[in-house]
Amino acid sequence: MKLVVLISNTGAGTNLQAIIDTGENIVAVICDRHDALGLERAKKHGIPIKICKNKEELLPILKKINPDRVCLAGWKQMIADEVITNYKLQIINLHPGLVPDTMDGVVLCPDGTPALWNKGMLTDKAIKNFLDKKATYAGSSLHYLTLDFDFGPVLGRVFEKIQVNDTVELLYARLKVKENQLWGKIFSSLETAGGKTR
Repeated sequence: MKLVVLISNTGAGTNLQAIIDTGENIVAVICDRHDALGLERAKKHGIPIKICKNKEELLPILKKINPDRVCLAGWKQMIADEVITNYKLQIINLHPGLVPDTMDGVVLCPDGTPALWNKGMLTDKAIKNFLDKKATYAGSSLHYLTLDFDFGPVLGRVFEKIQVNDTVELLYARLKVKENQLWGKIFSSLETAGGKTR
């Protein structure tokens, strides 16, 4: 399975590292900026780097690489509809919330309380929302990107119990460990299901 990982300069590249650690065949890392910390991780592992400064450049870059899967690991540019259409059920997004299986569905936390989807929220805002709404659990989902915003077939979810004295930083540090482990579980299940090729 040929993977392309899309990152940005907003994080430290830990999701990229988690994907690298799975041993999957990453054929390129694409970033919107030259100063992203994740690019140092790519260089260290000899992974080719491409810079995509605007969303219109993404599809031509992907077509040249021809990946089997595209992984969004902190990518902040909007993905154009034409990219989603050209790579239907091939773009895997890590969303900082609990994406339901249906548009009107609700995911339940391990304690039976309704989980927060955090639709339309980036990571910091989403983690803060878990705390502001006094949720019992935070969580993240790996799902296929579709034309429906922040929605698509869910590949896996993780939950993290919210503690009384949690801050955004403390909660996200614990959740991130589970997010990173989820990447490995998802690739393992895709390969078991015959997901090595398109």
